[in-house]
This record gives sequence, C-alpha cells and structure tokens, in this order.
Amino acid sequence: MKVLRNSFRILIGLVFVFSGFVKGVDPLGTAFRIEDYFIAFGIPWAGHFALPVAIFMCMLEFTLGVSLLLNLWIKKTAWLLLLVMTYFTVLTFIDAIWNLVPDCGCFGDAIKLTNMQTFLKNLVLNLFVVPVFLWRKKFRSALPAAFDVLLLSVFAIAFAWMSVYSARHLPLRDFMAWGKGNKVGKTENLPVKFFVTYKNKKTGEKQEYLASNYPWNDTVWMSQWVFDSQRVEDPNAERAASLLVEDMQGNDVTASIMKNPDYQFLLVIYNLPETNSDAILRILPFYKKVRAEGKSFICITSSTPADVRKFRLAHGTAFEFYNADDVVLKTMVRSNPGLILLKDGVVVDKWAFRDFPEWDRVREKYFK
Repeated sequence: MKVLRNSFRILIGLVFVFSGFVKGVDPLGTAFRIEDYFIAFGIPWAGHFALPVAIFMCMLEFTLGVSLLLNLWIKKTAWLLLLVMTYFTVLTFIDAIWNLVPDCGCFGDAIKLTNMQTFLKNLVLNLFVVPVFLWRKKFRSALPAAFDVLLLSVFAIAFAWMSVYSARHLPLRDFMAWGKGNKVGKTENLPVKFFVTYKNKKTGEKQEYLASNYPWNDTVWMSQWVFDSQRVEDPNAERAASLLVEDMQGNDVTASIMKNPDYQFLLVIYNLPETNSDAILRILPFYKKVRAEGKSFICITSSTPADVRKFRLAHGTAFEFYNADDVVLKTMVRSNPGLILLKDGVVVDKWAFRDFPEWDRVREKYFK
C-alpha cells in the first residue's frame, strides 16, 4: 500500500507541476483565457483582475505539485488539492456541456485538449486525488512542518517571480506557433482526408476506412456491412485561425508578408488605445533607422481605422498599418506592443516593448 500511495502522490504531483509551469510561464495567455470565462459568466469588468488571478492560480497549482512530489506538508495541502480539483472538475463539466469557452487552456499552449477531453482528464485524475486525500495522514515528511512550509513558500515565491517576469517581458518558454525559430505562414494546402465508418449487421463491430479504400466493390462484404458515419480530417482547419493580414482597404496581403525572403519587422499592437505610449516613442527612432537601411517595417493591429487615425495623430507615426484578428496577434507576441523580426516566414527574433532593442545591436547581429 505504501508503494501505491506514493505512486499516486507522485503521479498527481507531476501533472500539477507540469500544468502549473506551462501556464505560469505564459501568464498573459492564461489571463486571456480567464478573461474569456469572465465574459462567458457575464462579468467582463473582472477582466482587469485576470492577470493576478492567473499568476496566483498557476502558482497554487505548481506549489501543490511540488508539495506532492517532495512529500511536504501533505496533511494540509491535501485539502487544497481536493478543493482545487473539485472546482476545476465542475468548471470543466460546465464547459464540456455548454462550451462556454472554446479552449480552457488546461495545459496552456503546450498541449491542446478539447473541453470534453479536459473534463475526462479531470475525472481520471480524481481517481488518484481522492485516495491521496483519504490517505493524507499516512504521508510523513522527513522535515519538520515549519521547514515544509518554508520550502514550499520559497517555491511559490520563485514561481510567482518567474510568472511576473514572463508577463513583463516574454514567456521564458514559448510554446506558441510564433516562437523564435519557428516557420510560420505555410500557405500551401495539405490534402483533406475523408473517412467512412461501416458497422457489421450481425456483430455491431465498426470499422473505419479512408473513403477511397473501403471495399465498396466487394458484394459479399457490402451485404454484411452497413454505412454508419463519416468524418473529415482537414489539416488546414487550424490555419483558418492563423494570421490573415489585410490592408486598410480590406485587401489580403498575407502572402506578401509571409513569403517575403528578406528581413522584415512586424510591430504588433493588438489594441491601439491601450498600448504603451512610451514604447511607441522609443520605437520611432528604431523605425526610422530600419527604413533608412531599406528594410521593411509594418504595424499590424486589430483596431479600427478610426483608432488608427487617432493613433497616427497622437504619436506622429508613419508606420504602414495593416489589420489582423486580435486573438491571432496575441499568440504572435505576448506584448502590446511587441516587435517581431521575420525572414522568409521564419521568426528570427521577437521582443516585448520593455526590451525593444537598439538598431545598432540588431544590425550587428543580423545585418552584417
């Protein structure tokens, strides 16, 4: 039983540490999803608290995982563990039934699960959590309780610092498609696959085939099997939500940006009215030097043409402005504004506004 208890403890600990880390390393991404929940539950005003809530929740999840992994203070943390799992199980059940938020972000951008998969994952995890809670008095730490609390506090503070740093700069580990070194903007269409499922009339057994491969010309087989269902695998479906860039007249200019073989800078401002004004003042000299070197520099935003006009007048900017979906822009760079260096569809580098580079350093690194 001791081996079983420790196996359960370690398994849950690993899941909580991983889940807390992949969300906590990208707290803005987690905050965006929490904002979606606030909107779904009719309290959009609470969106102002989404970031601190995200950091706290991820810190709590990570610290609970550390507690379980290192067998620290489990008699007390087991109560928190049970409460957290109960809360998230109920929340994901509601989401699985009514689909209030399309992506709950259970594992951040590291692993994508559907709402139903997330709920089922929590149900399975509860099969381990409940026994650990019931066995909580049987776990013995090798340290005094005060040291357990001190050690867990150190982990919690260190994790909170990491999350705050990632929120103020960029995620320390970028799991998104627009991470440094990733190829983006693949515009070629991949083949769509059609599948059909047939059911045996006698046994009820089901078999799935590629639509082009099922034995339609076998009369004996066809007499024993009946059509049941069909499905489509479209590898291009996710790209429907990928970057689509339009000029201010509504013309699609995505290909000219994604297929540009030269270096180009993308200033991403998903919300012009709420952007950091000091950052714009700092990027203007950089923009002028980039243009003087004959390099491309454009600004992509989700704001309206009216907001663009106000922004130009307020800041005296001469950027070329283009439009894209705000959700996609937030996945490109977790900063408002943020700067991306792109070359032939590859993300060469990216910076949050607090880390906007000096032109001389960028030129020395990339344009020798």
